[in-house]
Amino acid sequence: MKKSDRTQDTGNIIEIADLTLPELQVYTSLNEAQLLHYYEPASGIFIAESPKVIERALDFGCEPISILMEQKDLDTSGKNIVKQCQDTPVYTAKIEVLEQITGYKLARGMLCAMHRPAMPSAEEVCKNARRIAVLENVVNPTNVGAIFRSAAALNMDAVLLTSACSDPLYRRSIRVSMGTVFQVLWTYIENKNVSWPQGGMDLLHEYGFKTVAMALRNDSVRIDDKKLHAEEKLAIILGTEGDGLAAETMADCDYTVKIPMSHGVDSLNVAAASAVAFWEFGK
Repeated sequence: MKKSDRTQDTGNIIEIADLTLPELQVYTSLNEAQLLHYYEPASGIFIAESPKVIERALDFGCEPISILMEQKDLDTSGKNIVKQCQDTPVYTAKIEVLEQITGYKLARGMLCAMHRPAMPSAEEVCKNARRIAVLENVVNPTNVGAIFRSAAALNMDAVLLTSACSDPLYRRSIRVSMGTVFQVLWTYIENKNVSWPQGGMDLLHEYGFKTVAMALRNDSVRIDDKKLHAEEKLAIILGTEGDGLAAETMADCDYTVKIPMSHGVDSLNVAAASAVAFWEFGK
């Protein structure tokens, strides 16, 4: 099939009748790991979904590679985005074509492939922060996205992640966060010179943070304890789903905090627990 049989070009607007163009491979056949390593050793690609998320990514300074959207959105929800991306290929199709992409019905009519932004250092993230969240091995992308949304809404200045965490720029994480991954400073606390937990804890203390382990332990302080609120800088550390924080991490923390519960409930999902903690400590 010739390209002219399946596309119609108008400037940077390219109307398509199927998804077989090689340029659309990033949307149709590459998984998250392949997108992450697309330009290796340089930074890879991520996919942003929905007009709101794409606009937040553009406002942050992320560079678009291409856009894929439903034709009817060109003059409605996608109008401003297309205007901002006049040098970016915009592929448009009818909804019947786009529904061939798994999960596309959740995308609200629009996808955008973008270059991954450069990661700041932990020092850059922490230097002007008063309240930060630290995620230890949180592997569920839905939880990571939800934690970022709570962090943005409830006055967290930054988020640090261990290397085993799910990538905040995974498609599902970005979508669940509603694009707030582009509004809260974040980076990985581990690198070739810093390990977790010992090296990371030393780094946090060096930056002036008192560390708070969110954990189900009886030797804990109340979440509304006045001593906690009096601390100039707090790093709130949340652990992986199910197992929670590692024993070594809890041993190294300055405080252990347990959220009081009723009706025999023993724990909250890590994303729900983060919202409670961020609301309390972000006052």
